[in-house]
This record gives sequence, structure tokens and C-alpha cells, in this order.
Amino acid sequence: MALLNRDQITAADDLAHEDVPVPEWGGTVRVRALTGQERDAWEASMLRLGPNGSVQARSTKGVRVGLVARTVIGEDGERLFTDKDMAALNEKSAAVIERLAAVARRLSGIGKEAAEEAAGKSEPTPDTASPSD
Repeated sequence: MALLNRDQITAADDLAHEDVPVPEWGGTVRVRALTGQERDAWEASMLRLGPNGSVQARSTKGVRVGLVARTVIGEDGERLFTDKDMAALNEKSAAVIERLAAVARRLSGIGKEAAEEAAGKSEPTPDTASPSD
């Protein structure tokens, strides 16, 4: 395999996406992997900082909805939801949000299952095979 240069790396289209049926909503939702910047923002949203800027606590409040809001995209590849839409998403079915968040975690390489799959230690389940184009 050839050694890549800077331009080849920055030009690579490496954000996998997958269309996920959501019968509860009457259609399909496209979920894509987080960018590095989005993952940093999502992880930072789980931290509670003290007055001196040090981490005081970690919170899981809104963690799934935050991930879904950052990864659900339209046909144009742009986010459908802004951070301000998270309150509305919090009112949706927890089962649907978890299903979409699980896809986002897998595509973004987040969590134990994603790490094992990347290391070749687990086989993807039939519903989590390869991402759609």
C-alpha cells in the first residue's frame, strides 16, 4: 500500500454512513460517523467543569441525544439537527434514539464493540454489516 501525502489524506472521503429504518417515524434516517471535531465536542459535552476549568464530574445526561443530533444527516450530508434541537429529540422514543446512537457509535469507532470490531476480534452482526453508500 502506498504512503499517503497530506493532500490525499485531507481529500479522502472517510465518513461512513448508514441508512437506518425507523418505522416508528415512518421512514429511514441516515446516520454518519462523527468527524474528529464533532467527537471532541460530544465528549466535552459530558464534562462538568469547575471554576478553575478542571473537570469536576462526568455526566451522561443527553449523551445519546447529543450523539444522534451530531450524526443524523440529510441527503446533502449536512446535519439535520442543531444543538438547539436536542430538547425536541429528548422527547422522542428512547428505543429509537438508542438504536440510532448505537449505529453512530459503531460508525465512529466508539465503545468496546467498535474497538473489538476494528481489531478483528468480533464479527459484525447481520444488522451491523457494512455501511451503505
